[in-house]
Amino acid sequence: MAAPVPQRLPILQSGRVEAVQQGGRRGCGDGTGYFLLGNLPDGDLLLGAFWSTVACTLFFLQDKTLKSSVYRIRGSVSASNYLQLPRTSTQSLGLTGRYLYVLFRPLPTKHFVIHLDVATQDSQVIRLSFSSLFKEFKSSATWLQFPFVFETRTLKRGTAPPCARWTVLQLDLHDILLVYLSRYYGHLKSIRLCANLLVKNLYTSDLSFDPAVTVTEAQRTKLPITPVPREMAFPVPKGESWHDHYIHIQFPSDSPQAPSELVPAAAFLEPVPQLPSPLVALSKPMQYRMLPVIQMASHTTHFLPDPVLRLKGIIGFGGHSTKWALWTKDGAAVVYPCHAVIVVLHVSTGEQRFFLGHTDKVSALALDRNSFLLASAQVQPPSVVRLWDFPTGQCLSLFQSPMYAVCSLSFSSSGALLCGVGKDHQGRTVVVAWGTDQVNRGGEVVALAKVHADFDVQTLRVSLLDETRMASCGRGSIRLWRMRGGTLRSCPVDLGKHCGLEFSDLAFAQALDGCQVPSIHTLYVSSRSGHILEVDTQRMAVQCVHHLLPTGVPSGCHPRKQSFSAGPDIAISSLSVSQTTCAVGSEDGYLRLWPLDFSSVLLEAEHEGLVSSVCISPDGLRVLSTTSSSHLGFLDIPSQKYTVLAHSHMAPVLALSLEQSRRHLATVSLDHTVRIWDLATLHQLHDITSCDEAPCAITFHPTWPAVFCGFRSGTIRAFSLENSGVLVEHTCHQGAITGLLVTPDGNFLFSSCSQGSLAQYSCTNSECHILRVAANIVCQDTQPHPNTLAVSRDSRLLAFVGPSKYTVTVLDSTSLDELLRVNISTLDSLDSAVAICFGPTSLGHLLVSTSSNKVMVLDVVSGRTIRELSSARPVACASLALNEDASFLLAASGQAIEVWEYSTQSDPSCQVYIGHSEPVQAVAFTPDQQQVLSVGDAIFLWDVLATPESNRSVPRVSSAREAGQLENVVSGSRGLPQQKVSTTQLDTFSSEEQGCCEESHSPTGVHKFPDPPVSVEKEPSGAGDMAWGAARGSWKPQGRPSTWSTRKIKAQTPTRPDSYKHFTARYKAFMLAKNISRPPAGGGQLRLKAVVGYNGNGRANMVWRPDTGFFAYTCGRLVVVEDLHSGAQQHWLGHPEEISTLALSHNAQVLASASCCGSTAALCQIRLWDVPGGLCQQLISHHDSAVQALAFSPDDAFLVTLGDYRDCTLALWSMATYELLSSSRLLEPMHGVAFNPWDADELTCVGPGAITFWLLRQRGADISLQVHREPVPEEMGLAELTSLCYGVAPLLYCGSSSGQVCVWDTGAGRCFLVWEADDGEIGLLVCSGSRLVSGSNTRRLRLWAVGAVPELWHKGSDARSSSVFMERELNLDGAVVSASFDSGMDMGVVGTTAGTLWYISWAEGTSTRLISGHRSKVNEVVFSPGESYCATCGEDGSVRVWSLASMELVIQFQVLNQSCLCLAWSPPSCGHPEQQQVVAGYSDGTLRVFSISRTTMELKLHPHRAALTAIAFSTDGQTILSGDKDGLVAVSRPRTGMTFRVLSDHQGAPISAIQSTRKEYGDLGVEGEDLWLAISEDQRVSVWASNWPQNHCKLLDWLSFPAPAALETTGLLPPSLATFCPWDLALLVCVGLGTREEVVFYSLRQKQVVEKILLPFFATSLSLSPGTHLMAVGFSECTLSLVDCTSGTTQEFAGHDDVVHLCRFTPSGRLLFTVAHSEVLVWEVLSP
Repeated sequence: MAAPVPQRLPILQSGRVEAVQQGGRRGCGDGTGYFLLGNLPDGDLLLGAFWSTVACTLFFLQDKTLKSSVYRIRGSVSASNYLQLPRTSTQSLGLTGRYLYVLFRPLPTKHFVIHLDVATQDSQVIRLSFSSLFKEFKSSATWLQFPFVFETRTLKRGTAPPCARWTVLQLDLHDILLVYLSRYYGHLKSIRLCANLLVKNLYTSDLSFDPAVTVTEAQRTKLPITPVPREMAFPVPKGESWHDHYIHIQFPSDSPQAPSELVPAAAFLEPVPQLPSPLVALSKPMQYRMLPVIQMASHTTHFLPDPVLRLKGIIGFGGHSTKWALWTKDGAAVVYPCHAVIVVLHVSTGEQRFFLGHTDKVSALALDRNSFLLASAQVQPPSVVRLWDFPTGQCLSLFQSPMYAVCSLSFSSSGALLCGVGKDHQGRTVVVAWGTDQVNRGGEVVALAKVHADFDVQTLRVSLLDETRMASCGRGSIRLWRMRGGTLRSCPVDLGKHCGLEFSDLAFAQALDGCQVPSIHTLYVSSRSGHILEVDTQRMAVQCVHHLLPTGVPSGCHPRKQSFSAGPDIAISSLSVSQTTCAVGSEDGYLRLWPLDFSSVLLEAEHEGLVSSVCISPDGLRVLSTTSSSHLGFLDIPSQKYTVLAHSHMAPVLALSLEQSRRHLATVSLDHTVRIWDLATLHQLHDITSCDEAPCAITFHPTWPAVFCGFRSGTIRAFSLENSGVLVEHTCHQGAITGLLVTPDGNFLFSSCSQGSLAQYSCTNSECHILRVAANIVCQDTQPHPNTLAVSRDSRLLAFVGPSKYTVTVLDSTSLDELLRVNISTLDSLDSAVAICFGPTSLGHLLVSTSSNKVMVLDVVSGRTIRELSSARPVACASLALNEDASFLLAASGQAIEVWEYSTQSDPSCQVYIGHSEPVQAVAFTPDQQQVLSVGDAIFLWDVLATPESNRSVPRVSSAREAGQLENVVSGSRGLPQQKVSTTQLDTFSSEEQGCCEESHSPTGVHKFPDPPVSVEKEPSGAGDMAWGAARGSWKPQGRPSTWSTRKIKAQTPTRPDSYKHFTARYKAFMLAKNISRPPAGGGQLRLKAVVGYNGNGRANMVWRPDTGFFAYTCGRLVVVEDLHSGAQQHWLGHPEEISTLALSHNAQVLASASCCGSTAALCQIRLWDVPGGLCQQLISHHDSAVQALAFSPDDAFLVTLGDYRDCTLALWSMATYELLSSSRLLEPMHGVAFNPWDADELTCVGPGAITFWLLRQRGADISLQVHREPVPEEMGLAELTSLCYGVAPLLYCGSSSGQVCVWDTGAGRCFLVWEADDGEIGLLVCSGSRLVSGSNTRRLRLWAVGAVPELWHKGSDARSSSVFMERELNLDGAVVSASFDSGMDMGVVGTTAGTLWYISWAEGTSTRLISGHRSKVNEVVFSPGESYCATCGEDGSVRVWSLASMELVIQFQVLNQSCLCLAWSPPSCGHPEQQQVVAGYSDGTLRVFSISRTTMELKLHPHRAALTAIAFSTDGQTILSGDKDGLVAVSRPRTGMTFRVLSDHQGAPISAIQSTRKEYGDLGVEGEDLWLAISEDQRVSVWASNWPQNHCKLLDWLSFPAPAALETTGLLPPSLATFCPWDLALLVCVGLGTREEVVFYSLRQKQVVEKILLPFFATSLSLSPGTHLMAVGFSECTLSLVDCTSGTTQEFAGHDDVVHLCRFTPSGRLLFTVAHSEVLVWEVLSP
């Protein structure tokens, strides 16, 4: 290699630089665009002004390997040594090619960085960075960082190896954005190459090139691949391989067969000796790899619906210009721009639709004559032009114009030609012609010609008769154009004495009824002096001149008033010509309609401002007009009526206010106007203009017909909405008004100004007099903003930013007493408050947006930060709004609107909406909460698509006093209805608060239904008041109980608490079979062998006792008892519904399990199991919804059961007699309960805002509960207690919803210690000795050292939490819901909501997966030919491979954001066992082939547009058959990645199953070695014979059946299923076909049904055993039938908790897998 010669990058001549700017595309129309970083044949360097170097010397040298010139970028700091394309950030490459190719070589032992700025279709700029400096993959909403990994035998990560090769890096920009951020690629904006690397060139293309194949080789071998262009190819020595010298990296796919997808994860969960390691040994000396190869997730989670907002309407017009408004072809709608949005307004209905995509204001519009194509340009230089499909609104093409700004666009009549006029960066006029005829066929817009003009061009129009001819006009110029041979030429019209006129607009004459008369060649040109010239385009001469004057009366029959302008002439700004008339708009504000001889004015309409444009409708009956004052309307010629279509502010809108009852909107703007709008029609009602003062704040009075407005002068005025008069005026402020609000009750008005003063007014009467003025209390900001003042929704609190911008103050709205002051700045950053708003009153939240792009949620009582939300955009939120049910939060973030799912406590998701071209100033919900308003450049009205959910609620938060002052009530019996239950005294003791429960006593309570619920109210006499003693032991009544009276209360739908601790049964659309004929004991042919999965939906539904080894958990309605050493399982069946929770007695002899109520159980079942015998020894029932928690007393004499939020009952049971001893009705839901381990007579409950202590009092045979309630300490704020566990006596640990842990002295009933233990809700606490484990919904499990807490207890109020420290922390895969640990807390088992049970070792700091399963629905189960493995796929997008012997998870392939709907395992004939594959079909229409041995994805195909629903291999494994939701069957070859056949016989109905089997070549009278069937959901079955190697496929039979009746349980049709009979392949076995519940055997030889077997219900799944004549059938009634097809006998089995939608025998028939939702049961088939 030659010695490098340092040289600076030369700045080339403008002609060369222009060539680069235009020459983004080279080649023969293949979509390739590239920029060379080397020499062209002529030796000129093509970099020039596009590049900039920062502290970098660019070396130009000759590379010996490439035999060409390359550049070296080198420096010690990569960030300071780079090349950038283009030079400045305001410029854009605008390259739209899907693939970017970078030809580079990393410098040895150095790092390098490549930055790409990519714009999405919604104009969001995303930075993609690739570097060897990165250690791991990182992502945010606007930045993706990918590590570049070098893998050699000696080096795996870090710097480039000494033998680094030249590399072709192929980046699929489309898939990178789609996979990682769920965004759509728009164009490549800029590139930055940072040190240290050599670079040859880079280019973009829509084609996927193979750099290893040259053009010559491709032409010679006719390979079905695209070779790289010659100038981009790397030289290869003759006879050697390209791959021996260079590296080709495709990202995000390393597979050449799948250029548009990432390789999914192939992750080992445990070491498996049978399979190799996922890191395959490299056969080559070196390999580069782009990471992450195991991460497909977009790190942006989405809430439903997505989107949650939909643009409904826009109030506004214009923006950059007000001269663009067009009629559609049918004259029914008007097209016009509103800043960055194009609006189509239907004239008769007022409905709007929108074209979204521009990032700046629209500067020009054009619509073709047939209303097929719409062209639009935006002002942001260099101007970008979009081409739209007008009927659908789809953007067909986005291309960059060579103009700095486009001022005019015009289509030809056919739409095949588009002409544009604008200015380049030097101010010269540019005229461009584009060809658009190929756009609708998937082609691109082609620049046909471009010319620079030294004359002025204001408007250009394409001729209506000849698409190659145009006309233009400008200052002193009228020119006729013609395009020929790819060039544009123009010829001036001889104007004579009119050459000095300024021409403003032109129009071609319209043909009369399609006849070409001589006047059709006339061109009408208007001037600002009132002249209209008629030009003969054939003779290129002026044939007539009309001088229009504003005087005279038309000769028609309709009189008109005279109108005069300032001078003798009419300054014409626009004209439009129909077949008989000419419409003229002028600067005097008049629209005039003239005949074509211009003899007199026919009609005229006066406007408020100068008329910018006019346009006659295609039928010639209406004239559209626009004005400079942003007014849009039309004149109806027959009726002479003018209709206003749109008004608009002429400057940005600053603030808004909503009137509650009449749906009126008030806005103020920089155009000095106050406007009132009707939200129903979007029409303007009032317009109040102030020429001298600028309004800046606005608010409606809630009860008066008045609006208050604040001005920059400090004045506040109230305007009447009845007569627009001023009601009152105040001038107490000296600075601009920054805030103006009326309390919701209408009593007070508050105003603040930029000088720091705050004023309070009384609004009880129309005088609105001043009450108080406080100086220097509000932040004195030089930039007034109306969102820094807020009032609570109950009118009690007032909040504002002040006294400094770093503090927020809360006052009492009546007295103005200061209640709270919060400093939002931190030590390391001085955050200032930008906007504030209150949440619903019940929440007690104050939201503050800060300058660091965060939204802080503060507690209005304590000022504590509850949580923080980080904005998805790097802009501070200027306005906030929270809806009434606190489900969604709006934030104005720059030019976008962010919508947060506020109801989600942890990691809430966010959606971003664009459309505004300027910063959004304010956002608000409409009073009905169904719509959203955003104001800035215009007024946007959005529909809220989310429907109110019944289970969405605002958490109830009560103060400590409210929590303690609950009513004393008592309920009737919940026991036997035939026994009379006495409501005896309720022993409740409190000094300040009363009890929180209702209690009843009953001697029995087993298998009985409750009485109707009643409420018992205390008599007003006040008797029965009780006192809390000074000592903990003084639980004694201080008086006689009072008299009680009862009355019924109205049932109300309870609200689910905002705590994940509460169990919610998964929705199931089924009905359990009432009568199941189970086989006799020991006589069944099926034995339940294993259950795969753990129910992560349960709560505390796992128990483990280390000393005895007892381990049990739940799955559906089964209790699974497993031996952790051998893996053997026992299954305890009996619950009719899903099990919610478990509890194990202290002696480990009794296990209690509780299930929820349902269609088959009116009350919740609580089963008590004998652990040694494994039998249910007692069944008890009392709760009527779900059981929240179970707990045994320390002596196992009692069992306490806690009902959920719907039941609100605490029940106490005797374990000796199983009787219900006491039932207490709770007035609010409790989250947990536990017995005191050192006192069997005491138990504790935790719930909202308080802790409740219960004491068992026994008087003879009667047992009563005494209750005392203590509020949470003040330092915990309004948090709810969600979990509890006892420590050493007398300590009790409680976790809260805000992540705090508090420690209580149970003897004194007080809390003495609180510390922050987590960021989310703590749902689980386990304590033993000096160690405490906490688990939360943040997926974190933490181990705390609490040995010092007993010492802190002795200190009392002086205790500090600094002595409590965290020893270990583990992150799991879901919220923690269950846990058991040994006595030393060294090891334990933990369950999560992800359906996983983890073994925890604190000593090693590790978590090992014990039990796992699919969290969502399992869609298919398949088996390897040798039955070593089985594979499952699910809705979560995962494919999981299990060891069939141990049912342990071996491999998992994960594809996020997709559902895996079908699966197939390659047959044994396809190759060696080590070459086994599975093929999976996904919801996006793709199929993926995974290698089991290599644990990687080998191939991805996209043969379908709809979701795949069925898939199968051919018998030889060389062909894949796939069916989709639309009924299409595709036939593909995995070796070539080609889909070579598509069958549409079943089109219109989803394919439910495809099966392929082998047959004899001539069997059944047809040729072929494969016999396969497809069945669709319309009860049709097709049977085919095929020979795929010869591409032969023939239909053998076609079956069609009548549709059955819908299932009673689901209301849906049963699935259509069919399969080949394994013992006779000429038989088809079908279910779900026909009107009866039966199995049909159809003979392919006899062409008829040969046998039927009746079923008890319609089948939902079917499988036949290959070994025996057994058939398994699943039903929606949660049952499974095993049919012996030889004897006709049937056995029924239960165990599932949902519809049995899948049955699969293993190939040997020894095992049967059945699936219901996510439950997988494995049955052993026994010999009869």
